[in-house]
Amino acid sequence: MKLYPIKFNPIFKEYLWGGTKLKEVLGKDVKTETASESWELSGVEGNVSVVSNGELKGNTLQELIDTYKEEFLGKDVYNRFGNKFPILIKFIDAKLDLSVQLHPNDALAKERHNSFGKTEMWYVMQADPGSKLIVGFNETLTKETYLEHLKNGKLLEILNQEEVTAGDTYFINTGKVHAIGAGILLAEIQQTSDVTYRIYDYERKDKDGNTRELHTEQAVDAIDYQKKDDFKTSYETTYNSSNNMVNCDYFVTNYLNVVGTFVKQLVNRDSFTIYICVDGQAQVTVGENSEKLVKGDTILIPAAINEVIISAKDAKILEVHI
Repeated sequence: MKLYPIKFNPIFKEYLWGGTKLKEVLGKDVKTETASESWELSGVEGNVSVVSNGELKGNTLQELIDTYKEEFLGKDVYNRFGNKFPILIKFIDAKLDLSVQLHPNDALAKERHNSFGKTEMWYVMQADPGSKLIVGFNETLTKETYLEHLKNGKLLEILNQEEVTAGDTYFINTGKVHAIGAGILLAEIQQTSDVTYRIYDYERKDKDGNTRELHTEQAVDAIDYQKKDDFKTSYETTYNSSNNMVNCDYFVTNYLNVVGTFVKQLVNRDSFTIYICVDGQAQVTVGENSEKLVKGDTILIPAAINEVIISAKDAKILEVHI
């Protein structure tokens, strides 16, 4: 079968901090009162995305990889990752503050969890006035001073907080402590991993009166204790151009502001391409196949496709590939 632009059914996740923006702002078909995350494209075991459009509807992402291999992923990507899809795409709605956490690097994640590490980035889609993210420390620490602050309930005093607005972009490398603050809706692009070390959760209790597990001992050897100003990403916003936002070993993300018609040549890109609509709406066309992309939609272009035409009155889109 000739491959085409593929959309997937979202997988919704509910945690104690979730809100209603996935439904109210992004138009997601959430059946519950609140929802925390919408996994748009996932190869995580037990949470594998299912195709929602075209002749491949009902097939899983894993079945597509197993069947089409290099045609789907790209030769270099397939050689590097085999049958594992390397990227996880999410929308996250934080009605309340998320826990302060971090993720291990590849080596530690492999040793402890037989998993990839979790390098990630955030694109803020909407933020209530005064909303903040926690990213890194506000001073360089030793392991001992970190543990002292944690023990004495003073961890928040040494964390760097950033007030955010729509369009702000943050790159979160492994080992960096971080937390999404209340009032923020964002798109997250990350390595395929669900390994998180939670180090502080505001002493909150769930609906059953239980506090959530902390990973204090595991986190100690995974934390980057250095103060680093390496997280906020600046990028151009030139119309009808792929403006680079993040370029790391695990993914490349570009910002597209499409006005009119944008023709993207993919013939020299040995990778699948993902388009995430973060504002407006667009039409994505490959040959005779055309799919509407509205705010909150994600679509995958298999590696075998060499050209994509995107048409829009005014749409903001994130373009992701390996």
